[in-house]
Amino acid sequence: MIANIIGIHLLPRGNVFYCDAGDIPLQTGDIVVVNTDHGPDLAKVTTPKAQGQDLTKPLISVIRRAQPEDLEKARQDRQREALAKCKEMVTKIGLKMKVLSASYDIEGGRLTIFFSAQERVDFRNLVRKLSQSLKTRVELRQIGPRDEAKLVGGIGKCGYPLCCQGFLTGFTPVSIKMAKQQGLALNPMKISGICGRLLCCLSYESKQYAATKEKMPQAGQEVATPSDPGQGNQHQPAERNDSSEANR
Repeated sequence: MIANIIGIHLLPRGNVFYCDAGDIPLQTGDIVVVNTDHGPDLAKVTTPKAQGQDLTKPLISVIRRAQPEDLEKARQDRQREALAKCKEMVTKIGLKMKVLSASYDIEGGRLTIFFSAQERVDFRNLVRKLSQSLKTRVELRQIGPRDEAKLVGGIGKCGYPLCCQGFLTGFTPVSIKMAKQQGLALNPMKISGICGRLLCCLSYESKQYAATKEKMPQAGQEVATPSDPGQGNQHQPAERNDSSEANR
C-alpha cells in the first residue's frame, strides 16, 4: 500500500515538513491534528500529495481532521500567551496602560489587543515589538470605562452579573435627570456602576416614571380623593438598596 504523504506546517506558522495522513483524504488548506514529539498539535496542509519528496526522516502521523473545539482551544491558548507577552512588554517598556484582552481573528493572522488608559499612550514601539515576537499583525485599541466593564465582566450592585455583559447589545445615554425623576438619592456611590459611570438600569424605567409623573399632582396642589380632599406632598429621594435594584 502506498503511503499517503502530505506536506504541512504547524500553526500559526512554521517550516513545511511531511507526515503520513493514512487513509484520511485531505486538500490544501485543511487543518489537521498531528502527533508531534510534544503531543497533539494543529497543522495546516500545504501539499496534499508529496510522494516525490526526500523522506529520510521518520514521519509523524495525522490523527484526524481538526474539529471546531480543537480550533477554539488553540485560539484561546494563543490568546492567553499573547496577552501574557503583551503585559510583560508593557511593564518592561514602562507604558501607563492596562492591558485587558487579546483576540485573534478567525484566520489567526491578526491579533487585536484591547487596553484602557487615563491618558494618551504612544504604543508604536509596543506594536512593533509584539509583531516581531508573535510573528503576526498586531492592532491596539483603547476602550472606555463602560466597554472595559463589558469586556472584563463582574457583579453589579444588585448582586447580578453586569447587564452590559449579559443582554445589553449597546449602551444608551444615561443622565442624572433620570435619577432625579425616579426620586433616587443623588449619591454617586449609589447610582454609579463598577465602571464609574451612571447605572445603565436608570434608563430601563425612565419613560414609565416620566409618564407617571405627568399624571401625578404637583407639590402643594389640592386634590380630591374618595375619602377627603388632600394636598400633594414633595416626594423625598429614597435610598437605593439591593432589593430595589434587583427588581429593575
